[in-house]
Amino acid sequence: MTNERDVLITEVALRDGSHAIRHQFTVKQVTDVAKALDEANVPFIEVSHGDGLGGSSLQYGFSLTNELELIEAAASVVKQAKIAVLLLPGIGTMPDLKQAAKLGAKMARIATHVTEADVSPQHIALAKDLGLETVGFLMMSHMAPTEKLVEQAKLMESYGADTVYVVDSAGALLPHQVKERIRALKDSLKINVGFHAHNNLSLAMANTLVAIEEGATRIDGSIRCLGAGAGNTQTEVLVAVLDKLGIKTGIDIYKMMDIAEELVAPILEKPQEITKDSLVLGYAGVYSSFLLHAQKAAQRFGIDSRDILIELGNRKVVGGQEDMIMDVAAEITNRGLVHEH
Repeated sequence: MTNERDVLITEVALRDGSHAIRHQFTVKQVTDVAKALDEANVPFIEVSHGDGLGGSSLQYGFSLTNELELIEAAASVVKQAKIAVLLLPGIGTMPDLKQAAKLGAKMARIATHVTEADVSPQHIALAKDLGLETVGFLMMSHMAPTEKLVEQAKLMESYGADTVYVVDSAGALLPHQVKERIRALKDSLKINVGFHAHNNLSLAMANTLVAIEEGATRIDGSIRCLGAGAGNTQTEVLVAVLDKLGIKTGIDIYKMMDIAEELVAPILEKPQEITKDSLVLGYAGVYSSFLLHAQKAAQRFGIDSRDILIELGNRKVVGGQEDMIMDVAAEITNRGLVHEH
């Protein structure tokens, strides 16, 4: 194991994976997993509600445990890894970020919709003032043309971000689209470029490798695919694949395999796989965290959750509009808006 790293991996299971288990993480689960990931030499471990700081709410789903408690617990057991937090302006607040930093967070990932970077300057500035490594996170990157993505990434760079991520929140991007976006960002920015994939079309690994080929050096993964939808790029697999490619991550492969099997698999309510619902998320280009909400609405109205997700995709609904899911379901029922299969 080496501290030499060509690519810096952020493990997102303790944040993105929150969606997959309805935000029910316990302090013990977070402590055990964070400690083990730290021992496996993972450089960054993200811990928050699935929707970031302040996400525990009626709209997004209440956390079993206060996320600040989880952040503090994770920070208390790591020796070399840095704890990262996600903040979506409008959900998380400046006081939330200050509190997270006080409890030991060392990286802030400020996330906006791909066309709304302009809501993030004060959050990025605050993160920098707090001495945190600061990442701009452009979500739903498939919804904007490459020129628009570059313009938004440049805004985040101008606000002081150290890194900007292309975030494929719906798992909807195809490899050639990732290639084009990452290359354009590499050509236009002076800062690091990152990539966050979802596996709804079974392309997370392929897309991640293309991103790395094009120069992305910050990469997200979720161990055992514990993430929203069909999960993210599977971290332990990614570490093995990069090792075979001679790309150094500094992460212990055996330890990651063991953590996946012994600590993370028991947390999953069911194995992460590409079900019809997660496949539809990628196909319709809908935010991965909508899945559980759509299933609940479909059950209530006695309709097919795929019809809800495809309708949400047609309406270009974005994260933060979860309250529209019930409305769309009601409308489909009343109007018989069922898609021809």
